[in-house]
Amino acid sequence: MHRTPSARTRPATSWRVAFLALGGVSLLAGLNAALLLVGVWAPVTSSHLPGSHGLIMTLGFMGTVIALERAQALRQGWAYLAPGTLGAGGIVMALGHTWLGAMLLAEGALFFVLVYLALWRRAPLPLVAVQVMSALMAFSAAALALVAPIADLIPVLAAFIVLTIAAERAELAQLTMGRRAIPLLVGFAAALTLATVAHLLWPGVGSRAFGLVQALIALWLLRDDVPRRMVRADGLRRYNAVALLFGYFWLLVGGATWLLTGGHAGTPAYDVVIHTTFLGFGVSMIMAHAPIIFPTVLGRPLPYRPYFYVPLLALHAGLAVRVAGDFLGQGPVWQVGSVITVLAMLLFVIASVMAVVTHRDPRKAVSA
Repeated sequence: MHRTPSARTRPATSWRVAFLALGGVSLLAGLNAALLLVGVWAPVTSSHLPGSHGLIMTLGFMGTVIALERAQALRQGWAYLAPGTLGAGGIVMALGHTWLGAMLLAEGALFFVLVYLALWRRAPLPLVAVQVMSALMAFSAAALALVAPIADLIPVLAAFIVLTIAAERAELAQLTMGRRAIPLLVGFAAALTLATVAHLLWPGVGSRAFGLVQALIALWLLRDDVPRRMVRADGLRRYNAVALLFGYFWLLVGGATWLLTGGHAGTPAYDVVIHTTFLGFGVSMIMAHAPIIFPTVLGRPLPYRPYFYVPLLALHAGLAVRVAGDFLGQGPVWQVGSVITVLAMLLFVIASVMAVVTHRDPRKAVSA
């Protein structure tokens, strides 16, 4: 007998999709800003968007998606204030209300901290403590953005992304990573946090220390995580492994660049550390985990499809071209690589929607 979703279930799912849509709008605004930053045609021409690009993409888009998944894990209504406020903050900032948008992002990040603290009370584990620290980095970045330029806050935003994903990987793969995975994660989290504070106080030394810790985290994940073994598998497991390996490679490149150059604003290295860390690592991790985590958020399957490789490979090819273009004077090569990465992210959104819409539940087919 075919069962329809209850009236209570439908609104819950629709609200989660609405929160995800807020992050999606922030993504589109952030990609539009990316095109403006590299000096090519963009659908919307706006003078304020380029300066807000970093916060919109990191907290408005990534922050919303991550907070939504954590709110779903907590399963308490107030927890959705975190993704809702983060998504709204990204959109308000994209509309040109920079100060108000930053305030909303800070409030959303504070709600995010409270979500993690509630999860900590439920399970007071070192793994959750690292996730609390990651949300504190997001809050610190949003709050400091009210008084400091974004260029000074890149390591703070990077710490949010790196700690979040490292903790996620340790949680998903702790059986295969061994007993020392959690102590190593806690040690790296403490070191990265100290390096972040050092960067705010002494940028020259702190940014290099940050790069060193980031590179060590990348090497740890490359050595102990599962993708080197899973890459020999088929289907989703191989796709997941390829995305993880690409991400860890770019995380290492970003850390090494920070360590060797300091990644100072106004230099090619600054563009390299930002986009290898946030794009090559952060977005690749989203692509890797989407078929695994998004079903719990959407309430619908996001089945793996072979065409997921198209945006994944385009993302990393475009990033490689962009990094090469950084050292060729940020001219046409740099612009081409940047446009490819933007198109790759749009293609991934389209591919994900196609996979959800075209999926047919075999149980429903039988009951019909």
